[in-house]
Amino acid sequence: MNVSFIGLGIMGSRMANNLLKENGISLTVFNRSPEAMTALGKAGAKTAESARAAVADADVVFTMLSAPEVVEKVAFGSDGFIDAMGEGALWVNCSTVNPSYTRECDERVRGRGLRFLDAPVAGTKMPAETGELTFLLGGESADVEQVRSLLEYMGQKILHVGPAGQGSAFKMLVNALLAQSMLVYSETALLGEKLGFSRDFLMDTLPNLPVTAPFLKGKAGLIKDGDYEAQFPLELMLKDLHLLDMTAYEEKQPLFLAGLAKSIYGQANSAGHGRDDFAAVFKHLEKPG
Repeated sequence: MNVSFIGLGIMGSRMANNLLKENGISLTVFNRSPEAMTALGKAGAKTAESARAAVADADVVFTMLSAPEVVEKVAFGSDGFIDAMGEGALWVNCSTVNPSYTRECDERVRGRGLRFLDAPVAGTKMPAETGELTFLLGGESADVEQVRSLLEYMGQKILHVGPAGQGSAFKMLVNALLAQSMLVYSETALLGEKLGFSRDFLMDTLPNLPVTAPFLKGKAGLIKDGDYEAQFPLELMLKDLHLLDMTAYEEKQPLFLAGLAKSIYGQANSAGHGRDDFAAVFKHLEKPG
């Protein structure tokens, strides 16, 4: 099987590296910043000079790109890769985009004689590195089965949640909980400090309570150490909250608390925390005294 992977950022580079463990494939990679391809090239992947060149002989094309407008440019733009894919090839889009755009992609791709899977992931840098992501899949069952073995090299759980668009829809729900849980935890812990509890005590105890989201155990350790190196950049969480807001508007479902969360993450982004981990919302909310 000839496999291509386009988009080698924090997540994509690690996902592509895990695909190299599959001996039955030939992997070609492309990234708009070519230096991101160097390590994968040394590890055995072929490197391409363009997205179109990367997909020319591909049976399956994975993309992990930052936003809908980037997907649009790389896939459908004047130098987009879609028109260079062979008939019947499968595009698996792991990028986080809004459901309505995903359904549009599916229609456009199938109109060209290609196939499409909606495959955003739950998980950040470390799960991507260790192959423990969760894939949230929307699309045809036969297409899911074609790539299941590939997904299993990159993830530990594969959830097929419906037709194209439903993977992105479920990802909206996941990130709504993720963003708001991080914010609630930050506010609560900071109040705890004002009430006289040490940060070490709060970071060691609050995450182990049954009312606390499990992912916060890892985030608490990073906050305790003052380590905000991006596992999931805050600016991308803000982008996802914007997509959530768009989706809620399209569905006529108000999201009052998520809207407030979007505003606070926007403030943190404007304050210079965009390239930090989204846990840096804690640092943004922290006040002296």
